[in-house]
Amino acid sequence: MSPKARSLRQFIAVQARRAAHAAVHRGWEWIQRQGEITPHTPGRRRFAYLGEGVCIGFPIGAIYGEPWISIGDHTLVGTHCTISAGFVPGLDLGPDLIVRIGKGCSLGRGTHIVGHQSIEIGDDVFTGPNVYITDQNHSYDDLDTPIGRQWPENNPVVIGDGCWIGTGAIILPGTRLGRNVAVAGGAVVRGEFPDHSVIGGVPAKVLRRYDAELGWQPPLRNRSLAAVEKAANLAPVTDLHEEAG
Repeated sequence: MSPKARSLRQFIAVQARRAAHAAVHRGWEWIQRQGEITPHTPGRRRFAYLGEGVCIGFPIGAIYGEPWISIGDHTLVGTHCTISAGFVPGLDLGPDLIVRIGKGCSLGRGTHIVGHQSIEIGDDVFTGPNVYITDQNHSYDDLDTPIGRQWPENNPVVIGDGCWIGTGAIILPGTRLGRNVAVAGGAVVRGEFPDHSVIGGVPAKVLRRYDAELGWQPPLRNRSLAAVEKAANLAPVTDLHEEAG
């Protein structure tokens, strides 16, 4: 094969690969858009409430018990998220909602919310990826029975408005977070925590909190005014795949 023919063949191969690459990504983007659950898709009818502007990203994780799940207006749910009510699909869980997610929330990809009695998530709550929230744990008091076969215990979870929950955090049964609580990534949280606090660790404890008279305790480190103004002026991200991914 002459050098000219070889060069032409290589050029055609490169162009074909570029075209295939672009087609695959355009096709996957189309599939993602078609697979989303929104108030305008048939999947909305299964939920107790699916508010205006809600988008659950595709690929979708395990979602079942929808009649006992309410998701507030303009909440974004990232890809691969699990939101479930009850042990398995098809159960009759009674007259009350089990999982309530407020409006304006953003749930990072891979987040798991597993409810059996009551999980209440307030408005404007944000999670990083792979956060786990549950209101149920297995008991272990029977020494002769494997823990996984012992009857579980439920304890309601409440997450207040405006909380931020960092990547990989675990929210255990009985947790009550106040308003605007920041949870450090990887924290294992159980118990009650006050408004305007920062918590972290295993088990989680209060690292910093706001006092009406003294301000933040311990005091915040000085941050440049320019950096604060720049952060305040950032345009909000509205695309699901950027906001919740």
